[in-house]
Amino acid sequence: MSERTRWIPLEGAVNARDLGGLPTVDGRVIRRGRVLRADNLQGLTVTDVRVLLDDYDLKNVIDLRSDAEVRLEGPGPLARVPSVRLHHLSLFAEGGRHTDAAADQPPPPASDPSAPSAQPDPSAQPDPSARPAASAPGVDIDKVLPWQSRPGGGQHEDRSIGFYLGYLRDRADSIVAALRVMARTDGSALVHCAAGKDRTGVVCALALEVAGTTREAIVADYAASGERIEAILARLRASDTYAADIDSRPADSHHPHAVIMEKFLARVDEELGGTAAWLAGHGWTDEDTEALRARLLD
Repeated sequence: MSERTRWIPLEGAVNARDLGGLPTVDGRVIRRGRVLRADNLQGLTVTDVRVLLDDYDLKNVIDLRSDAEVRLEGPGPLARVPSVRLHHLSLFAEGGRHTDAAADQPPPPASDPSAPSAQPDPSAQPDPSARPAASAPGVDIDKVLPWQSRPGGGQHEDRSIGFYLGYLRDRADSIVAALRVMARTDGSALVHCAAGKDRTGVVCALALEVAGTTREAIVADYAASGERIEAILARLRASDTYAADIDSRPADSHHPHAVIMEKFLARVDEELGGTAAWLAGHGWTDEDTEALRARLLD
């Protein structure tokens, strides 16, 4: 499968693609139509929904947005499809008024991202009939869309990596649950957040690592969102939830540079013993690995 055909043409999402076709270290490839990734699904049209159901046999949506984002934006049109199950698995430590309890605090230190934290049950399903609040406060864009590169470089790359490691520290439960959805369900699973590049990028990278995908292919898939960054930001600007903060920053500051994922995965290797070891420390089993690889690999 070529890089071109991995993109899924949708009217209501601009960063949608299939992980199928990515190569593994043992010469195999990720199977098409098993894991999809995308940006926010609020604008999906009737035609888009039919494409996902008919062409990709969509059965599960893994929604990595925060509680506040789901409350403000709504769960999206797929919540009204009886054959699709929604799994709301936020990557933030929920509990505050906005995105999370520490929304107004600086990013946490990147050390000890494996430390456990008490979390609410992530399996609760959003109410499909819920409507966005009419005039609610926005979410914290530093959490939702980490400011990845400003003039001056390195320290800001490290800042984004700190956020990514924070997902592992704060919401191991959500990450493990997301990978199990991919491993143990029929049809395809679609992973998404707001932009489809940061939270979605981390979860997809970890799944691909478990499946044995080459590091080069994982990094390239992460960076591919950069091809759509202007369209992604245009969609976010159209939403009251994200618009004000997006407009305050240059578009290039949100670019998903390959070096960010390279450094993140290197930190996971160096500090946590690698993806497999980190997952095993949070309840992931050999049977889970076998199930995920059986689902994803040709």
